[in-house]
Amino acid sequence: MLSGRLKDKVIVVSGGGGLIGKPIVNHLRQNGAIVINAEINAESNEAEGRIRCDITSEGSVTELVRFVMEKYRRIDGLVNNAYPRTKDWSVKFEDVPFDSWKQNVDMQLNSVFMVCQKVLVHMKAQQSGSIVNIGSTYGVVGNDFTIYEGFGGTSPAAYSAIKGGIINFTRYLASYYGKYNVRVNCVSPGGIIDNQNPSFIERYESKCPLKRMGRSEEIAPAITFLLSDEASYVTGHNLMVDGGWTAI
Repeated sequence: MLSGRLKDKVIVVSGGGGLIGKPIVNHLRQNGAIVINAEINAESNEAEGRIRCDITSEGSVTELVRFVMEKYRRIDGLVNNAYPRTKDWSVKFEDVPFDSWKQNVDMQLNSVFMVCQKVLVHMKAQQSGSIVNIGSTYGVVGNDFTIYEGFGGTSPAAYSAIKGGIINFTRYLASYYGKYNVRVNCVSPGGIIDNQNPSFIERYESKCPLKRMGRSEEIAPAITFLLSDEASYVTGHNLMVDGGWTAI
């Protein structure tokens, strides 16, 4: 165990089986947290702290929150990490079907609203809690499309709108729930290495001040900090974990 700074805190993580989610779950547990991994791509296993949950389904999220409250009587932390998206997520702007745009906004941005709303009922009642939403560099700055030119790729159009919305929604919630001793913050990762096209990696690393892409395990410590009492006076903040990408 790294430390006990999250000792016995009950923390729900959506999408805890994914690229960034797995290190988040592991790091929180190493720091003493009781983690409930709300994951759509695996069956429920209470012994392993995993509950099958579709964050785009209000009924599924309601059942998740009911289960946690009945078992633990509180929710100390929430990490909105799940990243549902359509199969045509990466098409160029001109080719994005309007229905696809609406579906992605609904699955990502609207789901964050819904999960937060259901969890915050209990955090308000218990007069404590911490939420961490996941933003992105492209929710803060404009896209650098030159890094995609070598292989004809692009950045999804909806991504910037959704992540920008999540970041400012985080500030709204921090303002609204601060008087109930509930903190709401955001972590915005930069590019995370994940078998991308070699041209993309080369161009990204050339621009990034640290001259490399991030590793998935480098996001988790920032989230652990924001969930911990060490961040007791931090709310409404968007912590960039991007190797300096947004500094230039």
